[in-house]
Amino acid sequence: MFRSFANLNYRIWFAGALVSNVGGWMQATAQDWVVLTELTDNDATAMGVTMALQFGPPLVLVSLTGWVADRFDRRRILLATQGALLALAIAVGSLLLAGLMTLPMMFAFALGFGVVNAFDAPARQAFVSDMVSAADTSNAVALNSASFNLARMVGPAVGGLLIVAIGSGWVFIANAATFLAMILALMLMRTHLLAPRPKNRSRGGLAEGFRYVWARSDLKVVFVTVFLIGAFGMNFPIFASTMALEFGSGADGYGVLSSVLAIGSLIGALLAARRDRARVRVVILAAGGFGIAAFVSAAMPTYLSYAVTLTFTGFMIVTLLTTANGYVQITTDPALRGRVLALYMAVIMGSTPVGAPIAGWVADAYGPRAAIMLGGTAGFLACAIGAIWVFTSGRLHRHESSRFRLTLDETRPLRVVQPVEPVDYTEKTAATTPIRLPRRDDGE
Repeated sequence: MFRSFANLNYRIWFAGALVSNVGGWMQATAQDWVVLTELTDNDATAMGVTMALQFGPPLVLVSLTGWVADRFDRRRILLATQGALLALAIAVGSLLLAGLMTLPMMFAFALGFGVVNAFDAPARQAFVSDMVSAADTSNAVALNSASFNLARMVGPAVGGLLIVAIGSGWVFIANAATFLAMILALMLMRTHLLAPRPKNRSRGGLAEGFRYVWARSDLKVVFVTVFLIGAFGMNFPIFASTMALEFGSGADGYGVLSSVLAIGSLIGALLAARRDRARVRVVILAAGGFGIAAFVSAAMPTYLSYAVTLTFTGFMIVTLLTTANGYVQITTDPALRGRVLALYMAVIMGSTPVGAPIAGWVADAYGPRAAIMLGGTAGFLACAIGAIWVFTSGRLHRHESSRFRLTLDETRPLRVVQPVEPVDYTEKTAATTPIRLPRRDDGE
């Protein structure tokens, strides 16, 4: 389960990322609560707009961010983005402490965070394959998800308590300090141990990555599934905060719900780390499981029962996302991995501007339970699309050793063969060196 920890660079990365992720979840909790309760009067639509501004840039800038992740040193890219995120966190915290923050200013800072994260996310995801071997990539991706969700267990609860104890402004300042852990980890890495990565010097840019994805039906199914879940199912800040208010809880209750969600998420990530490789069938089944968990949670009558069902929701969503991320990485040509992952991250993060305002409007107009059921419906639709692909792709067939067992052919890593210009063969270039054969005696 923890085989990637044998790599020194990955151990350093994991420690720094864990600290940074805790701070990130603290800040996310503070930002959502500030917009919902300090800058507006429980306006879920404004919260959805904030999320749209923060997650929209990866979609708009995808043609640039993927090319940057493939073309330049990813470690240096991450040093720059982490420094920029640190500066933005200090700025927001200072304005909140001074009492100068307004809703339009928060919208602007959310856009700033989104622009920086648009460059950070594909470089961060692709950097995993620079630290570990191809055989350990899926395991490393799953452990990254475990770190992310372990931080989610701690960060929101701590963030909620700190909002009550010292104020939301200091939470942003505290998160700024945690970025130093990630910067330090990147500086401590042994660069000579990083795997050399193939470079694609062609001018195809994003179009080349898009053509690669479009030519593979399995990746199209994964991308459609991730889009539907990301747009309508992953609006947890809206779901959890509005449900917390419905149950009469404050910022601390909202933070606890986010941490409970992370318990199931952590279990899903650890189970994904145990698998030898990521499989598309798991993505499809997890989408259906998420739909079931969402409808069950929407029907819960009390805060406690709703919190319990969130563990199953977290388990399904992280199983889906971790498996999808690993599948995209291990089956993509290394020379195009940055661009394909930029498309993948654009689908996840860029789907939020589509779904978050809709989910916020549904929560305002019909209540948070209706918004949660909208997400569950997206899960069922994604599962249905995946099931149709399984039965029509020709990959499903009877297992060789069992009459009643079915198996699905999985995609192995593919490498793109670049086209070459035709060569003009002349007599000179076509001439060959005569092959001299040994002489044979007449008697033989």
